[in-house]
Amino acid sequence: MGEPQRCAWATSAPDYIAYHDDEWGRPLHGVTALFERLSLEAFQSGLSWLVILRKRPAFRAAFAGFDPAVVAAFGPADVQRLLGDAGIVRNRAKIEATIHNAGRVLELDVPLDELLWSFAPDPTTRVRPAAMGDVPATTPESTAMARELKRRGLRFVGPTTCYALMQAAGLVDDHVQGCWRAVTP
Repeated sequence: MGEPQRCAWATSAPDYIAYHDDEWGRPLHGVTALFERLSLEAFQSGLSWLVILRKRPAFRAAFAGFDPAVVAAFGPADVQRLLGDAGIVRNRAKIEATIHNAGRVLELDVPLDELLWSFAPDPTTRVRPAAMGDVPATTPESTAMARELKRRGLRFVGPTTCYALMQAAGLVDDHVQGCWRAVTP
């Protein structure tokens, strides 16, 4: 028996295979877990997800497990520490946005979990993509999510980043037809 069929993006590296099979598209809940995913998707902007995936343990260490209360208290010395950390992506704008966003998450009048999941489309009305070419980069829901997050003061949360978050955190299921995960709960 051969390897199971997977989404085309997930077959080029063992890291991708594990991420696809064990995490991507599975419903994710919890403020810290979703803040991490939102932050990592922002760091990924303009880069390969594989770079971020391989640096994820270092990101978790550098950003205190993505606990928003701890990250929001980071100051200039922390920014300098992070800019010197070769284990993460050393982009000042993204580092500062992550710290800023942690503060905005703490100020939300609803839990981040509830806010993000409020943009999940009805799964019974979605058509599973036949192939990767059928997977959009943005949707009306991701555009609305980005608009609302920006309204609440978050940065690096455009419609494409929000859609990647929606896919990664299981708000949408974009496993293509024929992928073994498309039929596995």
